[in-house]
Amino acid sequence: MKQFLSLLLAIGMSFSFVNRTGGQTPESQDDVVRFRTNEVKLDIVVKDKKGRPVKGLTAADFEVLEDGVNQQIRSFNFINRETRPETVPANNAALTTPETKQTNPQPSTPVPPTNPVRATPGVTALVFDRLSPEARSLAKKAGLAYAQEGMAGGDFTGVFRIDQALSTLQPFTDNTELVKVAIDNATSATGSSYGSTAQRSRDIADRSSVLDSQITSSAAGAMSAGGGRDSAGAAAAGQAAGAAAQEQALLQMESNIITQFEALERDQQGFATINSLLAVINPMRNLPGRKTLIFFSEGLQLPTSVQAKFPSVISAANRANVSIYAMDAAGLRTQSGAAESARELNSLASQRLNQQGRGTDRASGPYMKALERNEELLRFDPRSGLGSLADQTGGFLIHDTNDLTTGLRRISDDMHGYYFLTYVPSNSDFNGRFRQISVKLNHANYEVQTRKGYYAVESMGQLPVLEYEAPAIAAARNVAASNSKSLPFVGSALSFPEPGKPGLSLIVGEAPLSAFSFSSSDTKSYASDFSVVALVRDQTDQVVQKLSQHYPLTGPLDNLAAVKKGDVLFYRETQLPPGKYSVELIAYDAQNGKVSSRRSPLEIPSVDDTKPRLSTVTIIRRAERLSPEEQKRDQPFRFGELLIYPNLGEPIRKSAAKELAFFITAWPAKGSTSPLQVGMEILQNHRSLGKTSGQLPAIDEQGRIKYASSFPLDKFQPGSYELKITVSDGQNSTSRSTNFTVAP
Repeated sequence: MKQFLSLLLAIGMSFSFVNRTGGQTPESQDDVVRFRTNEVKLDIVVKDKKGRPVKGLTAADFEVLEDGVNQQIRSFNFINRETRPETVPANNAALTTPETKQTNPQPSTPVPPTNPVRATPGVTALVFDRLSPEARSLAKKAGLAYAQEGMAGGDFTGVFRIDQALSTLQPFTDNTELVKVAIDNATSATGSSYGSTAQRSRDIADRSSVLDSQITSSAAGAMSAGGGRDSAGAAAAGQAAGAAAQEQALLQMESNIITQFEALERDQQGFATINSLLAVINPMRNLPGRKTLIFFSEGLQLPTSVQAKFPSVISAANRANVSIYAMDAAGLRTQSGAAESARELNSLASQRLNQQGRGTDRASGPYMKALERNEELLRFDPRSGLGSLADQTGGFLIHDTNDLTTGLRRISDDMHGYYFLTYVPSNSDFNGRFRQISVKLNHANYEVQTRKGYYAVESMGQLPVLEYEAPAIAAARNVAASNSKSLPFVGSALSFPEPGKPGLSLIVGEAPLSAFSFSSSDTKSYASDFSVVALVRDQTDQVVQKLSQHYPLTGPLDNLAAVKKGDVLFYRETQLPPGKYSVELIAYDAQNGKVSSRRSPLEIPSVDDTKPRLSTVTIIRRAERLSPEEQKRDQPFRFGELLIYPNLGEPIRKSAAKELAFFITAWPAKGSTSPLQVGMEILQNHRSLGKTSGQLPAIDEQGRIKYASSFPLDKFQPGSYELKITVSDGQNSTSRSTNFTVAP
C-alpha cells in the first residue's frame, strides 16, 4: 500500500488546504423502508368427484385460512365465459383498499354479481422445454388443438421455447394462426442434446465387475503357477491380470468423466429451465384475467444446486397469481424414473458386494456417489418436480398418457370456470416466511384446486423473490426501521457511464467472514449460510432492480480459522436508465438471523454527448498488484497494473493512513480533441476549504482517462467532508462529489 500511495503522490497535484472551523453535518439516517399491505388474490377451481366444474357457490361456502388462521374474504365472484370478475365486496359494503385500516370488520355476506358482462380475456403462456422427437410430436398435436379450441373465447396466448436460453416465438396475441405457426416452430426445432448416460454407467459398472473377477482369478493362477515353478504360466497369468487392471483403470477414468460432465449438464439444464420459467411468469403479474402457464416437459432437472432455486418459481407464480399446468410430453412411459434409479443403484450394489466377497472393496466412494446420483434421479421423475410445480400453484399434472389434448380441455375448463376472491392478510408482519394457504368448502364431495401459499415479503413488482432472499428482505425491514446494524457490513453503488453503456452501475458490498456464524454438525466439517441482496429503488421507492448472492459455505473444520480471516466481496454490474436511485444493500446471516442494511445514493446522469462524462468519485481503500494475465482483462477498477478496492463508507483513520487517495474515470465529449482539465475541491458543511486544478493525461486506447491522485490528511480534523471533482474541456464541464469521514 505504501508503494501504491507513492505512485499516487508522484502523479498527483499539490493541494492547497485552508483550515476552517465549523459544525459538522451529522450522518443522514437511512430512510425507513415503506411497506404496503398486499392484497392476496385467489383463483379457485371447484370440481365434483367426476371432475366437472361446480357453479353456484357463494362466499359463505368458502373458508380461507392462512397459516391456520381464518381470513376475511373481501371480494368474491364466479368467472365464466360470459362474465368477468366484478369487485364485489363480500360483506356488501364499500371495498376496503389494502392501505385502509379496517376496524370492527363485519361478517361476510355474499352478494351475487350484478349486470354480468363478457369475461376478461385470459392469458396463457405455452412453454416448451427441451423435448425428444417423440415428445415434440405429442406436444405439437396438443398445442395445435389448444390454439384451435382454447383460444376460441378470445384469450391471449404467447409461445416460448426453452433450450440453453429462453426464446419468445410469439408474444401474447389473440391471433390463432400466429400461435399455430409459433407452436410448429417450437416443436420442430431440435434442441441441445441432454441424453442419459445411465446405461453406459451401468455397462461400465458391469464390465468393471467382470474385470475384478479376472484380476482375482489371474492373480490366483499366477500364484499357483509360481508355486509349481511354471514360469511361463505365471507370466501369462500376470500379463492377463495387468491387462485387466489397465482396462479397469481406463473404465474408471471414463466413469469419472461421465459423472462430472453429466453433473455440469444437469446444472446447466436445470438453471436454464428455472430461470426461463421465472422470466415468463413475472411479467404476467400485473395482467388482468385468468393467468395460466402450460409447461410441456419430460421432467425437471433438479440437482442439488438447482433445487434451492425451485421454490422461487412456485413463489413467483403464486405472487403473480399464475397457475401452472404441467404436461409430461413423454406420454405413456414404459419405465419410470424410479425404475431407472433402482437399476443403477442395484448395479452399483452388486458390484460392491462382489468386490467385498473377493476382498477388493474399492467402491465405497463411487457407491456413495451413486446414492447421491439416485436421489437426483428420483427428483427427475415427472411426478416429483412437475407434479409439485403444478400442485403448489393451483394447476395439475397431465402424465402417463399419449392423449395430451384431453388434458388441455380440462385446463381450458379451469380457465373459464373458476371462483375469484381476495383477502388482506390479518398478519401484517412481513417476516419473509412462507405462509400456507388452505381453502375449505362446506361440501365434502367437492375438490378444491388453488395455490398453496406465498412468501411474506415486500412486493418486488415483476422481480422474482428467491427463497434465500425472502428472509433477508424481511429482516432488513426491521433493521431499517430501527436504524441498527448488527453485522459489520459496508457497501456502495457507483456509476461508470461508458459510451454505449451510459447506465453502467457497480454495486459493491464487503464484510469480514468472521462476522458470520459457522456451525459444525460433526468434528470434520463446518457450514455457514448467509446472503447479500441489493435492492435498487427509484425515487418513488419502488424496487426496479434486484441482485443477490447466496453463500452456503462448507469445508474441512481444520480450515475454519483461516477462512474466518478472509472477507466476502459482493460485486455486481447492472444497467439503469437516467435518474436518481437509492441502493439498499442487505447482508443476512441465516443461522442466527443477524442482518445489516444500509442505503447508498446513486445518480445516473442523462446522456449528453456534448459534455464530458465522469464516473463516481471513488475513495481508495487499498490496491493490489495484478498478474500479467489479469492485467489483460478490462474492468472498471483496474488502474494500470493495479486493482483498486473502493472505500465503501468506512471512516478514514489518520492513525492508519497519511494520505487520502481517490480514483476517477473520465470520457471526453463526442468529437472533442481538447485535453480535459480537472478541478478538485474539499468542502465541509457546503463551505469550500480548499481547491486546486490541473490537466488530465491523454485518453487511452479505449477513449477514456483513468486517473488517481491523493492528498495529505495531516491538517484534516475529525469529521465529515465532501470531495468534489470537476472535469472540463473548456466549453462544457461535469462535476461529481463523494463524502468521506476522517477519524483520529
